[in-house]
Amino acid sequence: MLLQALPMVFVLMGLALYTVLGGADFGAGFWQLFAGRDHGGKEVREFAHNAVGPIWEANHVWLIFVLTVFWTAYPTAFASIASTLSVPLFIALLGIIFRGAAYALRSGARSSRELGRVDTIFSLSSILTPFALGAAVGGIATNRVPVGNASGHLFSSWLNGTSVFVGVLSVASCAYLAAVNLAADAARDEQSALERAFRLRALGAGVCAGALSIGGIFVVNADRHALFHSLMTGRALIAVIASFVAGLATLVLVHTRRYEPARYCSALAVASVIAGWALSRWPTILPGLTVEQAAAGHDTLVWVVASVLGGAVVLFPALGLLFGLALTGRFSETASDASEHPGGWMPRVRAGLLTRAALAFLIAGFGLLDVADARWAHAVGVVCLLAFVVLGFRAVIFVALGATAQR
Repeated sequence: MLLQALPMVFVLMGLALYTVLGGADFGAGFWQLFAGRDHGGKEVREFAHNAVGPIWEANHVWLIFVLTVFWTAYPTAFASIASTLSVPLFIALLGIIFRGAAYALRSGARSSRELGRVDTIFSLSSILTPFALGAAVGGIATNRVPVGNASGHLFSSWLNGTSVFVGVLSVASCAYLAAVNLAADAARDEQSALERAFRLRALGAGVCAGALSIGGIFVVNADRHALFHSLMTGRALIAVIASFVAGLATLVLVHTRRYEPARYCSALAVASVIAGWALSRWPTILPGLTVEQAAAGHDTLVWVVASVLGGAVVLFPALGLLFGLALTGRFSETASDASEHPGGWMPRVRAGLLTRAALAFLIAGFGLLDVADARWAHAVGVVCLLAFVVLGFRAVIFVALGATAQR
């Protein structure tokens, strides 16, 4: 059972990360749409645009990860969901495409009119995508997606009370996450006017998201009492309470201008909703289909787990560096020069030592895999190659940051 369930745990973790990280990006587009047309609104739009610039593409890694692992490890469930919910998923895909195209075209706008059109497309796509994805999740949560190819209704499966509520809540949560993070970024860059603007937006969005959550309880109860009962009892109730407490804590932290811990509390509040939904259904994926029943063959699951763990060794250091630079303001034009803070947040280890260690692991890895015959030697060889990737990555980045600091 553990092998069958482990890929689903990976999927849920990826979904939570995409909801939190990608949601903050979508929310930035929401605030760009409602920033206003005065000078202050222009500053809000520019700041939101620049804040998500370095990381918005990286955040979609989690969506690709979720789709790939789910498709490979649970093909029957994936096919049923993708066929019945093809309309909202197609809408979400269009939104992602238009959003990416608008972001790329923004730098080429030749007039304020063109810039306004591009920003509008970007903002509308940033609202449409989380709504469509939320509506699709609502259809799954209410058991409107049966097992089989396009066995559910093409429209009522996601156009119903609960699905619309989840879609609207998704948009509100994105706005809430974005406002908290943008307020933190503005405070870090010492832009007091923008900090006040996003602080008010964060408080307002947090209250609205909380009110929607409470009001949505009655919508879910009227539409699917079984889902309401599962959320309000057992393991799922713990996650629901955690989301409520984290949401309140975020409002208090934002009100007192303690933005850095507010980032993590807001993320916990949203991620707990995903956890509550998963716990309320576990181990059921679709009506009559459990995780164990939907799982692929043994060899496929083994390779999925091994690929995810191996890929994490490469992915997490890279994402850690990216978000470390973004959260500390290294991508901001107003950030202090790196030479004022030698080494920054990177470990103060000589690049030469890292390089030599990486080469040693590379030689050992190839030697153990090519020369030795024992299985344990092959396993150690694989570990050595993974160590080469990690140490080599850190050596390259250390050298690059050092060169940047000397310019």
